[in-house]
Amino acid sequence: MKLSEIMQNGRTAFTFEIFPPKKDMPIDTIYNTLDGLKGLKPDFISVTYGAGGSAADTKTADIAQIIQEKYGIEAAVHLTCLYNSREDIDLICEQLKERNINNILALRGDFNPKASCEPKKDFLHASDLIAYLKTKGDFHIMGACYPEGHQEAVSLEADIDNLKRKVDAGATHLLSQLFFDNDAYFRFLEKARAAGITVPIEAGIMPCTSKASIERMVTMCGASLPAKFTRMMARYESYPEAIKEAGIAYAIDQVIDLISRGVDGIHLYTMNSPYVAKRISDAVAPILNPHLKGTD
Repeated sequence: MKLSEIMQNGRTAFTFEIFPPKKDMPIDTIYNTLDGLKGLKPDFISVTYGAGGSAADTKTADIAQIIQEKYGIEAAVHLTCLYNSREDIDLICEQLKERNINNILALRGDFNPKASCEPKKDFLHASDLIAYLKTKGDFHIMGACYPEGHQEAVSLEADIDNLKRKVDAGATHLLSQLFFDNDAYFRFLEKARAAGITVPIEAGIMPCTSKASIERMVTMCGASLPAKFTRMMARYESYPEAIKEAGIAYAIDQVIDLISRGVDGIHLYTMNSPYVAKRISDAVAPILNPHLKGTD
């Protein structure tokens, strides 16, 4: 199934993201995570790009195949182009076809000063990769978006112009970077729609369950922290269990507000924690697509 078939009939998609085991860990360590997620019935699970960072590393594709064949859940793979040549992308596409993986989140990827090779020159932008993937088979291709602008963009408007290039190149579904301010997301959404971007845009939500995770994520993506969030973190930062529960509660509140305002979908960054994903899923299940469940 392609994800375009899921995003139909006005329903709110509910999707997860997981990451592969570390490079020195066996692939079957992912089973504990997937065993905990399967009962939550997400519309799809995306798998981030493998730690090996090369076309020879099939861990991402292998996990996506496990998700579909063992757990019966639609899967999507992340695919970056910064360190991949055209030949590398060709090989990866063949690997995906062999595993019956139809869904790709196409990304440029981040510069890694510790990478074992220099960036390649075949694809300078995610839009270049998306256009090339359209020639490689009948894939459903997604793109990433940044509600508060990519850190390298000169402005949010310039970033939305780049996003429109991704859609024009063939992306038919967008997943947002994490954010903590729903109003910032809806301001971005309004600008994106005004720019002619009509494809579904899922809102990326990451429950921050420790002070370290908050600091790491804000450094990586530049998300702003609303006063409500910073007060909560300041009060509980010295109490690990309290900050974990506060982070889950904040994410639940975000998701409920997003759904009530008609968001296309929720993409939950699970950080491979079935406990956190279940807490959020159970809390929002009664309000997720109630018209399809026959509820009031």
